[in-house]
Amino acid sequence: MSEPRGPNPPEDDQPSGLVYLFDLVSSAGAVVAVGLLLFAISGVWPPLVAIESGSMEPHIDTGDLVFVMDEDRFAGEGAYADTGVVPANRGADTGYTSFQNDGDVIVFQPDGDGATTPVIHRAMFWVNESENWYDKADPAYINADSCEELRNCPADSAGFVTKGDNNSGYDQVNGLPSCGPGACDPVRKSWVVGTAETRVPLLGNIRLQLQRALA
Repeated sequence: MSEPRGPNPPEDDQPSGLVYLFDLVSSAGAVVAVGLLLFAISGVWPPLVAIESGSMEPHIDTGDLVFVMDEDRFAGEGAYADTGVVPANRGADTGYTSFQNDGDVIVFQPDGDGATTPVIHRAMFWVNESENWYDKADPAYINADSCEELRNCPADSAGFVTKGDNNSGYDQVNGLPSCGPGACDPVRKSWVVGTAETRVPLLGNIRLQLQRALA
């Protein structure tokens, strides 16, 4: 007759350290895979940018996460020359819109300075070098009666005149903090990072908080 056995020891239902490590690696791999997929689609790295200001409200809000695509991919109808960008004045003619207004919203490096935070504003129209562009401008966005009273007129170089949807004037007239003491130069094609395609509300706040924590 066998001796009675005691109660079975409780099973350890806690995940082992190996399982935790596997979950961590799997999650990191999934994030990398999604990032590479977005890069393959957009042609831009990073393909997602977090919005830090309200200059594009109400169409793009602070804290939004915006998907950016290389401007030469899937250029819209009315793109200017070989830039891949549809400025607002051409979008009005062709019916091309982005973020509820005419023309493309572009991400660009102000004055070509890669060390500054990129700006996301709408391309309004293209100007050529030495062009008097006063007649192209919307009077609501300038405080001048002639080209001589406008900054950057005539244009020192060819490029896009840009504007935040929530701003009172053009970047090339009123300036931006990232452009230094003067107004921004017209945005050359080589300064364009890409075109904004879609946004995810509020998700950019996570990235912004991480950036602040690591700063």
